[in-house]
Amino acid sequence: MATHSFSLLSIQSLTSNSSNRQSNNSYTLTHKYCKTLATSFTGGKLLIRPQNLNVFSLKRRRSTVATVAFSLPTAKPERASSEKQPKWSARAIKAFTMGELEARKLKYPNTGTEALLMGILVEGTSLAAKFLRANSVTLLKVRDETVKLLGKSDMYFFSPEHPPLTEPAQRALDWAVDEKLKSGESGEITIAHLVLGIWSEKESAGHKIMATLGFDDDKAKELAKSMDKDIEMSYK
Repeated sequence: MATHSFSLLSIQSLTSNSSNRQSNNSYTLTHKYCKTLATSFTGGKLLIRPQNLNVFSLKRRRSTVATVAFSLPTAKPERASSEKQPKWSARAIKAFTMGELEARKLKYPNTGTEALLMGILVEGTSLAAKFLRANSVTLLKVRDETVKLLGKSDMYFFSPEHPPLTEPAQRALDWAVDEKLKSGESGEITIAHLVLGIWSEKESAGHKIMATLGFDDDKAKELAKSMDKDIEMSYK
């Protein structure tokens, strides 16, 4: 019968003056707990080796506050410090992150408009992504067209953790911000803005792939009508 061995990390006590009695009691309970796991775990014998584990006393630590960026890269440095700059929606930020990941999967050195488009479709929950899928612009098709257009990367090449944006991709992001500012509407920059930003880059891979799959200016105008509606179910 296979034996699996785990080690439990030690947890510091709340005070440095903990009594030996408390330590002995906690070890006894830990020993019983580990024994229970070892006898109730089916399919193999489980051994847990405690390392100075004290289950009664946990040192209070100051909680770490996670910060989330609500702005995507811009080629216009004056925006970085502007408090009036509209924020990107959580969906758009997630789509951007997924786009970077798609570029890495294909082992591309940069995140281009084609990768941003794939990221939008991977995120998949936005009104824009649903609109694209309804008009035959799907993730698998975009991925296939990307490889046809840009080719495969060398098998021994590895993308950086955050592949830098290509110039067309950066312009697509800035176009989305500009359009939001021009509209005068409140709220966030949505994925629909990003899709139309990609479409605005006529010579980019993303635009060419969308056009190949049947997306055109009429569909772009239709999507533009819902640019500010994607915040209805924005992540919190």
